[in-house]
Amino acid sequence: MERKKESHEDRPRREYNAPRNIRWGLAHIYSSYNNTIIHVTDITGTETLARSSGGQVVKSDRLESSPTAAMLAAKKIAEIIRDKGVNGLHVRVRAPGGHQGPANTGPGAQAAIRALSRAGILIGKIEDVTPVAHDGCRVKGGRRGRRV
Repeated sequence: MERKKESHEDRPRREYNAPRNIRWGLAHIYSSYNNTIIHVTDITGTETLARSSGGQVVKSDRLESSPTAAMLAAKKIAEIIRDKGVNGLHVRVRAPGGHQGPANTGPGAQAAIRALSRAGILIGKIEDVTPVAHDGCRVKGGRRGRRV
């Protein structure tokens, strides 16, 4: 009995980029050193679908900004939006920024995105929407800066 080798042309083709029925939403993640707020809207950004923050899922104030709190808040969000039929999110990450705020995000931003992805939500675009100061107010510290 001779065994016929199966070539790649004989196998049934699996379409990887087959169009799935994805309902997109927008996740606005505001992450500072004090808290992480996740706010999910529809794709236009007008109607709120779900909202949660680090302060809602932990008891002590100092843990609000932690990655653990962000993960718990993201799990809560994922559950709510899956019930509403949304299975994909475009993410907008925001830090305090502006005139004197830090331009880099807090510790919860990355953890929140990872938790959403792990919960089975498809992540589309990730965009940084931190406000940038355009030389408005004079920064404190005087002419020669803060001398330590």
